[in-house]
Amino acid sequence: MGLGPGGQSLGWQHGMEAQGQAGGSGDTEIDWKAYMQEVEGFANGTLDYTQLKGDTGPLVYPAGFVYIFLGLYHATGRGSNIRLAQYLFAALYLLNLLLVFRIYCRTNKVPPYVFFFMCCASYRIHSIFVLRLFNDPVAMAILFLAINLFLEEHWSWGCLLFSLAVSVKMNILLFAPGLLFLLLQRFGLLGCIPKLCICALLQVVLGLPFLLVNPIGYLTRSFDLGRQFQFKWTVNWRFLPEEVFQNRAFHAALLLAHLAGLGLFALHRWHSSKESILTLLKDPAKRKPPSPPLTVNEIVFILFSSNFLGICCSRSLHYQFYVWYFHTLPYLLWCTPTTKLAHMPKVLLLGVIELCWNTYPSTVCSSLSLHICHGLILLQLWYGTAPVPVSHTPTPSRKRTATSKKAQ
Repeated sequence: MGLGPGGQSLGWQHGMEAQGQAGGSGDTEIDWKAYMQEVEGFANGTLDYTQLKGDTGPLVYPAGFVYIFLGLYHATGRGSNIRLAQYLFAALYLLNLLLVFRIYCRTNKVPPYVFFFMCCASYRIHSIFVLRLFNDPVAMAILFLAINLFLEEHWSWGCLLFSLAVSVKMNILLFAPGLLFLLLQRFGLLGCIPKLCICALLQVVLGLPFLLVNPIGYLTRSFDLGRQFQFKWTVNWRFLPEEVFQNRAFHAALLLAHLAGLGLFALHRWHSSKESILTLLKDPAKRKPPSPPLTVNEIVFILFSSNFLGICCSRSLHYQFYVWYFHTLPYLLWCTPTTKLAHMPKVLLLGVIELCWNTYPSTVCSSLSLHICHGLILLQLWYGTAPVPVSHTPTPSRKRTATSKKAQ
């Protein structure tokens, strides 16, 4: 089920099509102008984060976003050359595809024909990357590069890039519970502390110019976990009344559901050993029995399912948020054992999800359908990855063997 030359050719061809559409499209940006206004303030010497703002409001992303989009600001003539920006994002789109294909090649789970859907069947993803110029694709491309490093056992470099992705947009934190589990399983508690320090240190270094001027302003603006979302943009909760959507009790219920889901998956799906999960705190060399080495599929499954649980319990999903999990959906669907007859329903599920995200504005039907699809994926992840009970044939006891020898 590897990607092969055909899949690589498909990626390159689609990349060329993306370049062509960027060249043939007009001014389709949504937040680009606001991004440029926000980083222009920094370019002019403003280090108080509360003073950095654009037409759509104040800057609400961490410092990594500022540095990356400052580079784009200078590369595109202070943000005026939108066509060039779209070409650069088309190149990012192609790079992202190659990083994702490399992960899928290593897992060897997804049938090759699914890559056609990933490359050519999603208008929404193509638009988010190549036309709209959001920061979400930048964060996800860095994240997929970090996952590739994890698969190569370069954990320190992977943690550095993971933290860089978080500094572009905080949605990457949805992968953090899975990453913490992997670090504990691979290194134990003491061994994973240096990796966590790498993540924290990069955040401090990137945010230092702003932390020195207004630390509270920087932290509250760039890491605002309680930010309210507008009901008119929600894709997943359109069927709810707006007062329920904005209710803090509803947000707390979603957080509890998220934590419960993570706990259940960590205990019963990510942790494959019969030993207590607390053994992950021990040094791997001192565990009895010793932990088996992490496989490629374990790493990918834990990270992708961690993110997906967060998506399912998200307070709101806007249209550009589709890129947060689009490229992980084929793996989540095909990582479980699949019979020949089950392939078509999985492709159909991908199609329904795509239809939900392409319905603008969202409707009661589209948001309900999206939750149903998410629920079906969760169910197949839960039951499809359940540990198979091992049947033990009773072996004669030593006492009985000794008695039989005496009798002989």
